[in-house]
Amino acid sequence: MIIGIDASRANRDHKSGTEWYAYYIIRWLAKLDSKNQYILYTDKPLKGGLLDLATSQYFVDGGKIEKIKVDKKSRQEIISPHNNFKCKVLKWPFTYFWTQGRLSLEMFFQPPDVLFIPSHALPLIHPKKSIVTIHDIGFTKEKALYRKEDLGPNYKATKKILNLFVKIFTKGKYRADSTDYLHWSTEFALKKAKIIITVSRFTKNELKKVYKVDGNKIKVIYNGYNKYIYKKIKDKNKIVDVLVKYGIEQPYLLYVGRIDKKKNIPALVEAYAIMKENNKDIPQKLVLAGDAYFGYDEVNYMISEFALEDQVIMPGWIEEEDLPYLYAGATAFVFPSNYEGFGIPLLQAMACGVPIAASRSSSIPEVVGGAALLFDPKNVRSIARALEKIIIDAELQDKLKKLSQERIKKFSWQRTAEDILKIINGLEK
Repeated sequence: MIIGIDASRANRDHKSGTEWYAYYIIRWLAKLDSKNQYILYTDKPLKGGLLDLATSQYFVDGGKIEKIKVDKKSRQEIISPHNNFKCKVLKWPFTYFWTQGRLSLEMFFQPPDVLFIPSHALPLIHPKKSIVTIHDIGFTKEKALYRKEDLGPNYKATKKILNLFVKIFTKGKYRADSTDYLHWSTEFALKKAKIIITVSRFTKNELKKVYKVDGNKIKVIYNGYNKYIYKKIKDKNKIVDVLVKYGIEQPYLLYVGRIDKKKNIPALVEAYAIMKENNKDIPQKLVLAGDAYFGYDEVNYMISEFALEDQVIMPGWIEEEDLPYLYAGATAFVFPSNYEGFGIPLLQAMACGVPIAASRSSSIPEVVGGAALLFDPKNVRSIARALEKIIIDAELQDKLKKLSQERIKKFSWQRTAEDILKIINGLEK
């Protein structure tokens, strides 16, 4: 069979949960499957960790096909010795609607046997055998945590025309904005895809509850983690070297992920301030590692409001090879998110042997399975008490570390990819 995969997210420089999911599924399919042929569809040429799969890359612009020269010196070790992968770079003149516009055109003229969409948005035109992963539907439950942005070019007249077209197309149900697109694309995928994958039982149940869909077409396949780099680290000198690189000193509490309102970071900063006020002798600083997103200004305001400029460190984006050392150097990992479809940083922290304090919400208890100290993310004092307890209670730290080492054995990207490959091969019949 010919399997098409939307690799646009996997090809991004700065990856978060859904991007890492797409990236590692592609990597493991390349390692596991020599039978099927794969086409990776992207909006830009493959780079970085995907470059070695590009035994051939092609720009596709209308009817013109141009082969891209691959610099062999910059390629990493090839893990797909069967040469059954190629990339199609689908040119599109706009910065929006690549999936619904350009990928749809490709599906019309040259559809694969199976199309796999690792994140949410199924193109309007698609093969009957299409598989879509829906990670979460937090936008239906936590609307205030999502930035609502108009889609399209920065011209009022063009945006009005686009908005009118979307209203006509959806019979007045939706506008051309980011939140409505999430609603529409979820409904469309649930209706049109052959199989829906969710990354937790929680998300499956949410889809059944909110969209009233048949649960038989929804398959739960858990996320994994990179076991080759996320593991216990004994080299304390290397840990210190990485911390110096990012201007971090021990001891500290660590959060990894987007600096985002959805992730409840403003509440974490407030809770940390309360904890420090009640325990002035606790030396742990708070490290917030990740890119700035919706709500970043509020985080900065909270830091200033509580005079925590010297206590809260935001090093920005962290290279993946450095992340395990940040985990290993932390007193504890804190994950205060209001809503998660899964939460890959939880697996990374468990694999690195770091005790976890996390929200008692959404999929998080399902993922940690008892290997974390849980708190109410809506109650800053509950968060503050959890921060205090996980810092001062050495017995609790040891217990959580042991539970984490057992829990993490249930997760791997190899197992995730194997389960997805079973679904793909099952469509051959």
